[in-house]
Amino acid sequence: MADRRRVVDRLPVFPWDRLAPYKETAAAHPDGAVDLSVGTPVDPVPPLVRRALAEAADSPGYPATYGTPELRAAAAGWLARRHGVDLDPAAVLPTVGSKEFVAWLPTMLGLGPGDTAVFPELAYPTYDIGIRMCGAEPVASDGLTALGPAPVRLVWLNSPANPTGRVLGVDHLRKVVDWARERGAVVVSDECYIDLGWEGTAPVSVLHPDVCGGSHANLLALHSLSKRSNLAGYRAAFAAGDPGLVQELLGLRKHAGMIMPAPVQAAMRAALEDDDHAREQKERYAARRRVLRAALERAGWAITHSEAGLYLWASHPDHDAWGSVALLAEHGILVAPGDFYGPAGARHVRVALTATDERVAAAAKRLEALA
Repeated sequence: MADRRRVVDRLPVFPWDRLAPYKETAAAHPDGAVDLSVGTPVDPVPPLVRRALAEAADSPGYPATYGTPELRAAAAGWLARRHGVDLDPAAVLPTVGSKEFVAWLPTMLGLGPGDTAVFPELAYPTYDIGIRMCGAEPVASDGLTALGPAPVRLVWLNSPANPTGRVLGVDHLRKVVDWARERGAVVVSDECYIDLGWEGTAPVSVLHPDVCGGSHANLLALHSLSKRSNLAGYRAAFAAGDPGLVQELLGLRKHAGMIMPAPVQAAMRAALEDDDHAREQKERYAARRRVLRAALERAGWAITHSEAGLYLWASHPDHDAWGSVALLAEHGILVAPGDFYGPAGARHVRVALTATDERVAAAAKRLEALA
C-alpha cells in the first residue's frame, strides 16, 4: 500500500481545527462564549416545514435522485417569483446540501490533471478543496484576463460572497459569463445568500436574463435553504441551469447514490413555496446585524463590503486577523480569521450573524469594553 496516492494528502489542514485554543479561551468567559465563527442557523425550523417533513415520514421506498416533480416545480417557481429567472423544472437538480455539490462538482464534470479551475481570491474554502480532490489546478483570482492561455474548465462565482458579503453587479457577472463562453468553460454561481441583501447593489442570479442573455448554456446556479429557512440540518439545496449539464450530473449522481431523502424533499418543497417565513427570518438577521455592526464600529473595527449575506467582514487598525481573534476570544467572543478564506483576508475577521438575540446582545455588551 506504500504506492497508494492518498487524496487527503492533497488537502490542507481543516481550518477550523486551528481555532480550538481560541474557542477554549472564549468558553472560559464567566457568561460563556458567544460563537460568531460559524454561520450555522440557531433559530427554529418553520412549523410548516416540520409538518411537511412529518407528513412524509412514512417513506419506505427509495426516493428519486432527480427529486419529485413537485419539488422541482417549487424550486423553479421560487426562482421565477423571487429572482426573475425563467427555468424549466426539468433543469433543477436537488443536492444533499450545497457543500457536497461544491466539493464534488469538479470531479463530476470530469476535471483532472492539466485542467484549471478558478474561484474568488477570498472564498469559501471548499471551492479550492474540490478542485484539489480531482487533481486539477486551483487558481484564486478575481481577474480572469490575467490567466492568459490557461485551459480553464470551471469558473466559480459567489455572490453574495462568503466571507465578505460582496455583491457582484449585472455588468460584472455578464463579463464573466461572456469570457467563459468564449473558452468553453462552465460557470457555477454559488448563490446561497441571494435572499439576504441588505444595502447597495441587489443580488442577482447568474441565470437572470440580464446576465446570461436568456441562455443558460454552460451555467449552473447553486441554492441552499440552510440560511433562508434554517434547514442546515436537513441538507436541502439544489442546482439549476443548463439542462444538458443537469442531465449529465443526474446520470452520475444516480450511480453514486447522491439522493436527498424523500421526507426532506417534501419539507424543501414546502419551504420553497412559502415566502413569509423567509421574510421573518431575514428580519431577525437584519436586527442582529444592526446590533453587531454598531458595536464593532464603536470598538474600533471597520466593516468592509458586507452588503449582503450572514457575515460582517471586519478589520482593526491595530491587529491582524489572528490578533483580532485573540483579542475577541479574551472577551468571550469567537470569530473566524480572514485568512481561512485566502491570503487577502490576513487583516480581517468574519463575524457571523447566526447567534440568538441574547448572545448577540451579550457580544455587543462585551465589545463596549473595547471601545
